[in-house]
Amino acid sequence: MSWRLSSLLSIIVLLQLSSSLHAFYLPGIAPVSYCKIGTEVESCRSDIPIMVNRLDSSESVIPYEYSSFDFCSSNITTSPVENLGQVLFGERIRPSPYNINFKENITCSKVCTKEYNPKNNQDAAKLNMLRKGITKNYQNHWIIDNMPVTWCYPVEGNKRYCSIGFPIGCYVDHDGARKKACVLSEKFYGKNQYFIFNHIDIRITYNDGDQQESSDGKKLKPNGARLLSAKVQLRSIDHKPGKIDCNNKNPWSFREESKDRISLVYTYSVSFHRDNSKMWASRWDYILDSMPHSNIQWFSIINSVVIVLFLSGMVAMVLLRTLHKDIARYNQLDSLEDAQEEFGWKLVHGDVFRPPKRGMLLSVLVGTGSQTFIMTVVTLFFACLGFLSPANRGGLMTCATVLYVCLGCCAGYISARIYKAIGGEKWKTNVIMTAFFIPGVCFAIFFLLNLVMWARRSSAAVPFGTLIALIALWFGVSTPLTFVGAFFGFRKKTIENPVRTNQIPRQIPEQPFFTRPLPCILMGGILPFGCIFIQMFFIMNSLWSHQIYYMFGFLFLVFSILIVTCAETTILLCYFHLCSEDYHWWWRSFLTSGSTAIYLFIYSIHFFISNLSITGGASTFLFFGYTILMTLLFFLLTGTVGFLSCYTFVRKIYSVVKVD
Repeated sequence: MSWRLSSLLSIIVLLQLSSSLHAFYLPGIAPVSYCKIGTEVESCRSDIPIMVNRLDSSESVIPYEYSSFDFCSSNITTSPVENLGQVLFGERIRPSPYNINFKENITCSKVCTKEYNPKNNQDAAKLNMLRKGITKNYQNHWIIDNMPVTWCYPVEGNKRYCSIGFPIGCYVDHDGARKKACVLSEKFYGKNQYFIFNHIDIRITYNDGDQQESSDGKKLKPNGARLLSAKVQLRSIDHKPGKIDCNNKNPWSFREESKDRISLVYTYSVSFHRDNSKMWASRWDYILDSMPHSNIQWFSIINSVVIVLFLSGMVAMVLLRTLHKDIARYNQLDSLEDAQEEFGWKLVHGDVFRPPKRGMLLSVLVGTGSQTFIMTVVTLFFACLGFLSPANRGGLMTCATVLYVCLGCCAGYISARIYKAIGGEKWKTNVIMTAFFIPGVCFAIFFLLNLVMWARRSSAAVPFGTLIALIALWFGVSTPLTFVGAFFGFRKKTIENPVRTNQIPRQIPEQPFFTRPLPCILMGGILPFGCIFIQMFFIMNSLWSHQIYYMFGFLFLVFSILIVTCAETTILLCYFHLCSEDYHWWWRSFLTSGSTAIYLFIYSIHFFISNLSITGGASTFLFFGYTILMTLLFFLLTGTVGFLSCYTFVRKIYSVVKVD
């Protein structure tokens, strides 16, 4: 009972730490100080740039750049440098035409005027793009001081939800039905009308009470203010020709069948509000705390974790006790007559290390899976430390990509060691397949999906230059490292098996249904998937519903439990097969834990049907294309864990028994 109590206490401590660490300083994200124009303060800026990002929608997988919707553009042509992760995720950060200076309130300032003639083909295409964006509820994503500009509105339970994006407009259909954006912003009436939010009220809060201490402990003067939040309220205003009037209550709208010239004026207002009760380090809290399901089924998650830990402990305890008795009994058999009465897993000692069929492919999958596993562990570790927080845009994808490329040496080394251990001689083929097979499949799927993005002129379409850079990383860094790892792997001494392999294979007796390969493989993935299916909801919600994912500490805990469960489940089923005199464990150990990916794919289908409102053939194709890519990597990761665990287990049990 001591191990059960310690496990329960560990869970309680981890949850207490996760709840107490509400606000923390994000490494690598330095605060920026702001002050009014004319204030002489060192390292203080007065202008507050507003950056615009790509627009996305929960009803479509295809994002678009800000300029695709013909909004007001900036005269500044230079854009912030984007890292690899931002480019792969389709982020396109550009300067905006909105000019803001610290503590300078703005009331109804004009940004630009857009004129459209529906009879002109170019103008008709621009209006059609606006209609598409409004109908599919595309969301603006603005950035101020590296903070997302939020749109807050009331939800159930007298709470307010702050969305990290805000819609470009709303649509009232032929039946008069109005979407959420219309209901929350203003009371838009009429039928078959498109309303554009052409006026933005920006509310910026700041803290100017932070003070520094000198070496002798005395307070120094503040060195500028720090921004805490930027919130917007959306309005649609029908400005009269030549007159800007933000008090006008009439919304601006247009119809699909309208043929008259259209004039659309964009305006904005800015107000600054002081709030010294909040600190800069905790300015993300109001966004994360208001996320839907951020305080979700904690008791259900805790219950799942506890059940998995108890079940894993019971499995390990039963397995160790049974094995201990078997090993003790086998080692006490001294006479030949007693040895003839052997039964169970010792009967197959002459066949258990017989090389499997398609051993080349197995070694390649294990090598690439080890590369994926190490990449995942290191990435999650840095994410738990805060280096890959939401404030560090694109950092997570950049870290994962760079690590995967640099870990090619691990893939080559482990693949070579496994292939040499099973007696493989085509070492050149092994190295080439390790370097090109799985990366080639992943790149082919990615390139096919990118072609669809290119055809739709989406911001998520990776530029040709970036594709060349990815290929250069693959061929110039990952492949040489794979060859280096394989070189050292083949130079190492061959892993010696603890027992000799007979020349003639032993006949496997008829197996009952529940120990046959397919039922056991499918059964082996249920328990590992049970550990992660709740966490998968948050991950998929952040990927496809454009929510912020920030629970990396809990994700690391769930990932650790997944690894332990995959290992123990595979070892348990492998032991049952050996006791049934079935020695074909090589591929079965990989597929048993790897079958968790099957349930992951099935859950993705369920999530697509029940939680998403994605429409259109292209978006559906992209969703399942990226899901297949994610499932493939997950299959390699879990399968490798199961194989290496089972391989270690089999070598261990046959090395401690006496074999004549």
